[in-house]
Amino acid sequence: MPTHSETRRLPYSPDQMYALVADVAHYPQFIPWISAARVRSVTPEGDHAVMLADLVVGFKMFRERFLSRVTLWEGPRRIDTEYVDGPFKHMISNWEFAPPADGGPGCDVRFAVDFEFRNKILQGAAGLFFQEAMQRIVRAFEARAQALYGSNAG
Repeated sequence: MPTHSETRRLPYSPDQMYALVADVAHYPQFIPWISAARVRSVTPEGDHAVMLADLVVGFKMFRERFLSRVTLWEGPRRIDTEYVDGPFKHMISNWEFAPPADGGPGCDVRFAVDFEFRNKILQGAAGLFFQEAMQRIVRAFEARAQALYGSNAG
């Protein structure tokens, strides 16, 4: 089961980074291998909201749609995603956006993902390029932040 986690300091505010990651509908514009996204619903549930979103992932001959439940915790600036339906046995990811503990500028972004495909061949292929794929995805979010917010910390 591939897993990945990292923390990065970025020159943007926690609110800016939270808004960027919560904007699932725009993922096809900047995330590699995401060819389509559709937000089915966003339902407020007290101190958080639950989004149901379809994503289409394509890589060479592989093309799959999957449904995710995205829990948006605006107050603590956290986003939790879990797999609902599609090609995975399981998939969870978590994002946290916080002011730096050392009081410095910007935002500490913590990201973690854990998934496993149902298909053993796909799982084996994913293991071969997983670290590179995660690095490309993280860089895509950083580039999107630069495009949206420029070099100004929010």
